[in-house]
Amino acid sequence: MGTYFWISFLIIQLMVTVAKPQLIDSQLKLPNCPSTDPTLNYRPVIGIVSHPGDGASGRLNNASDVSYIAASYVKFVEMAGARVIPIIYTEPPEIINQKLNLVNGVIFTGGRTKEGLYFEVVKGIFKKVLEKNDAGEHFPLLAICLGFELLTMIISKDNNILEEFSASHQASTVQFVENIKFEGTVFGRFPPVLLKKMSTHCIVMQNHRFGISPERLQANKDLCNFFRILTTSVDKKNKVYVSSVQAQRYPITALQWHPEKNVFEWGSSQIPHTEDAIQVTQHVANYFVSEARKSSNKTVNSKVLDNLIYNYSPSYAGKVRGSFEEVYLFTSRPTLSSL
Repeated sequence: MGTYFWISFLIIQLMVTVAKPQLIDSQLKLPNCPSTDPTLNYRPVIGIVSHPGDGASGRLNNASDVSYIAASYVKFVEMAGARVIPIIYTEPPEIINQKLNLVNGVIFTGGRTKEGLYFEVVKGIFKKVLEKNDAGEHFPLLAICLGFELLTMIISKDNNILEEFSASHQASTVQFVENIKFEGTVFGRFPPVLLKKMSTHCIVMQNHRFGISPERLQANKDLCNFFRILTTSVDKKNKVYVSSVQAQRYPITALQWHPEKNVFEWGSSQIPHTEDAIQVTQHVANYFVSEARKSSNKTVNSKVLDNLIYNYSPSYAGKVRGSFEEVYLFTSRPTLSSL
């Protein structure tokens, strides 16, 4: 009996030894990770320009100097791996310029205001964007909806160049221009199947009353020399307007549609939330932030930290029937001693 016990014990031990996984040499060594590209900035920061009002028709704050940034734009940037510094349009020009020196790109958001101080501030920031790029700094700009319209007015030097369209709360397709070259554009990394769906499925969100037709854009020498048309779209009355453009010489993209809404806004039943629509948002965000990573501007971290959007808290605008789910509100210039 004792002999049988020891034989059984030895057999079990042998089985355990054989079954124990053996680590190969490559598993015993630390992983040999390839080094990152030293020419890229892996901590990009994006400046988003605030817009007049509270984003909720005064139901959150009706102060005359209040401005807001919809949180969807902030999340849009963050989902692609960047942080945000709010550029509050009511701040003194010297503060705005100092903030521009902290960021690696800028977003002009949607909205309504096309005049007054806001228009002049956007115009001044656009001038700075061109100057930075002309000086050799890669400094991208993404203009969305109203942002596109303002660029059209500024570049054409014609505040009456926009036309009326019926494209409020409308999910739509985009039609790519003939013989388009996607490389180097916002659509350059889109999967071919998604590009095809964008022209057949309503997976981009439009929400505007103004825009510009291809004919009017091409008839304006300044606009034609600055932009090339990438896509057009059709409004509810079958009128065609330009929906996506790219600058010829600068890392500037303008979209009449809202890439940020597909993922982060829920106030309208027309906003597409399909998986394809979500991919559109992600690819646009990835493209813009990838352009910002090309910026050589790597500022002192403490200055960035003092100005990040994390120093503010968003308000729930959706609960009071606002235009957005959440907004960041700005009513006075904060103390920014580090600037």
